[in-house]
Amino acid sequence: SALICILRQSLACSNFIVTPGASADGSTLFSYSADSGSLYGTLGHYPAAKHGSGATRKIWDWDSGVYLGEIEEANETFNVIGNLNEHGLAIGETTFGGNSSLAGGKGVLDYGSLIWVTLQRAKTARQAISTFHELVTKYGYVSEGESFTIGDPQEVWVLEMIGKGQYEKGAVWVAKRIPDGHVSGHANQARIQDFPLDDPENCVYAPDVISFAEKVGLWDSSRPRSEFSFADVYDPITFSGARMSDARVWSFFSLVAADEDFGGKYTDYVLGKNVTAAARMPLSIPARGKISELDLMGHMRNHYEDTVLDPR
Repeated sequence: SALICILRQSLACSNFIVTPGASADGSTLFSYSADSGSLYGTLGHYPAAKHGSGATRKIWDWDSGVYLGEIEEANETFNVIGNLNEHGLAIGETTFGGNSSLAGGKGVLDYGSLIWVTLQRAKTARQAISTFHELVTKYGYVSEGESFTIGDPQEVWVLEMIGKGQYEKGAVWVAKRIPDGHVSGHANQARIQDFPLDDPENCVYAPDVISFAEKVGLWDSSRPRSEFSFADVYDPITFSGARMSDARVWSFFSLVAADEDFGGKYTDYVLGKNVTAAARMPLSIPARGKISELDLMGHMRNHYEDTVLDPR
């Protein structure tokens, strides 16, 4: 099964991720929240349906409600409630924004519509990743940079995506499978740095994720491609990214890490004293023990109690 705790998108979203091997009952678990005083939370329902040849689907921006256009409808769509479909596939997100020159892309798909359309068409996390790529390639992507959690009952991935601005239609992205027995998280800061270029079982990416960066002057083509870091190229770390965003992930990791000294090792980073690419936390870490859904809810209530960031 897959559990998601959902509110709506804002600039203070958090996803905490627990793989089946780290969960108390062998489930994939992840949280999805947004601290927002201005968005009205809803729980959408798309019933399963069959669609005739030539059917289309209207797309409205998830946040603003602005009409964006139409796309071709699939022959069959699955039952979706919120961010979970009938096959146990769940998708969450947090917005990282990223390089401002890549905002305002061409096309008709925003991040929210991309989630819901994919949930209606894919059965597994791997199918969802392929569907993401097919949809943004064909119809474009108009939102800012996003970190997506994509989980099914067997595995969970983090996919990070950013549009191509006015350069061309589409998006660049990379997705990494979170090793079983690990926990992960993201909170409005891109988290995937370097990634393997030849391990499709555990990492997949857009064919032009590096060449596009070279094309628009974000990456020096003379450097080895093995050194390419998605986060450092498309969403470089800043003081606020460390202190206000990654610190939320740190608060979770510090309490569940197999390495009980984890929190102290990254204190200077989350305080903003050492904000460098080399100082950043790993995307995932081994969990100390098994985590239940109630444990995960408790971690989402964390306010940095008894840490260097304790506001009391």
